Amino acid sequence: MEETLQFSDVSTPIGTFRITYLGATVRVVDLLEKGVAQTGVLPGAVRRNPPFPPGSPARQLRDYFRGERTEFDLEVEPDSASVFDRAVWRELRKVRAGYTVTYGELAKRVGHAGAARAVGGSMRRNPIPIVIPCHRCVGIGGEITGFGLGLWRKRWLLDHEGAWPLKSRSAEGPRPHGQRTLDALLEQRPGGRSEKAPT
Repeated sequence: MEETLQFSDVSTPIGTFRITYLGATVRVVDLLEKGVAQTGVLPGAVRRNPPFPPGSPARQLRDYFRGERTEFDLEVEPDSASVFDRAVWRELRKVRAGYTVTYGELAKRVGHAGAARAVGGSMRRNPIPIVIPCHRCVGIGGEITGFGLGLWRKRWLLDHEGAWPLKSRSAEGPRPHGQRTLDALLEQRPGGRSEKAPT
């Protein structure tokens, strides 16, 4: 049976997101908020209302915001993207929830050292935020910069994933003296313990 292109609206603590998908492949994630640029409903897409089937893209997005999953078992297929953008997004999806990567490090990982600014452009063009986790890309030293949905949402998402305050060594590159990190915060608390970033 041929799959139908569908879209669903998912209410979350940071706004309502419209996710458009074909089977387990996500095409678009839009934030439905006045003043925020949106892709719009793709031609031929039909609305799918809750309850969402287990494992469906809409259900996975809902479960993510409810804290019931940290990663997505989904494919992504943006309508248009350059070879560079696709390479950046593919590498970015390898960064697990709870960790971050700098723009410069991500550029290095795709074979374009020194192209941090170009990586920033890829983040701006990302049509599938959250699933392609551009919120996990931070400035050198862990600076929270450049998020089209609003910096407060970027910080919320990192906090939701347990990455804010930033884990030490989670964002590659030098960090300014005194930057708050999760390690330092936990060490200050009675009975606190440090978590180690993966190497």
